[in-house]
Amino acid sequence: MSNQFDRENYPTQEPSELVVGDYWVWKKDNLASTYPVGSYSLSYEFHCDSGGGGSHQFTINATEADNTYYIEVPTTTTDDYNPHDYIWGSYITRTSDSARIQVGEGNITILPNLADTNADLRSHAKKVLDAIEAVIEGRATIDQSSFSLGGRSLSRLSIDELMTFRDRYHAEYLKEVKVARIKNKRGSGNTIKVNFGSSTGSTPKSYT
Repeated sequence: MSNQFDRENYPTQEPSELVVGDYWVWKKDNLASTYPVGSYSLSYEFHCDSGGGGSHQFTINATEADNTYYIEVPTTTTDDYNPHDYIWGSYITRTSDSARIQVGEGNITILPNLADTNADLRSHAKKVLDAIEAVIEGRATIDQSSFSLGGRSLSRLSIDELMTFRDRYHAEYLKEVKVARIKNKRGSGNTIKVNFGSSTGSTPKSYT
């Protein structure tokens, strides 16, 4: 695989988020002292945290150079992966006898490609919330009406049940928005500052 970026600048920790269609890179330079690159190999296994096979499960193999393990995954490969939350494990395999040990684990979110205009970028919570509100307001599509919660389609739920689920998913969606705002350094959105228009320039009151 050709090296598209300066390997010196690769992050040394596994990322918490990756994007479908991006060129994925990181490196592990802290393993070679214990597991020399000439005698061992490094690989990663990714599994969707809600099950599923196929593109919801994949393997990444590191390349070895300069006493470092480099993870480099081209766009043509990542473009085939499905956006979802994944559980990953990293493994060192001894070349001489294929003996393998686990050296790391974690969670990662693979995000959709914003350049793909056909991608539905809504989170699961937002999709469910939109479907529930559409059913309540009598404008649901067939797909929204058949959306299943607790083994029952939305069209078969009572108004009281729909309202309960709406409140639950609305709260979940607001949490997602809050996390996104904090990540983007825009604040959580919890505090609203109000100035009642005093001409004396009084300090705005804050409500949380």
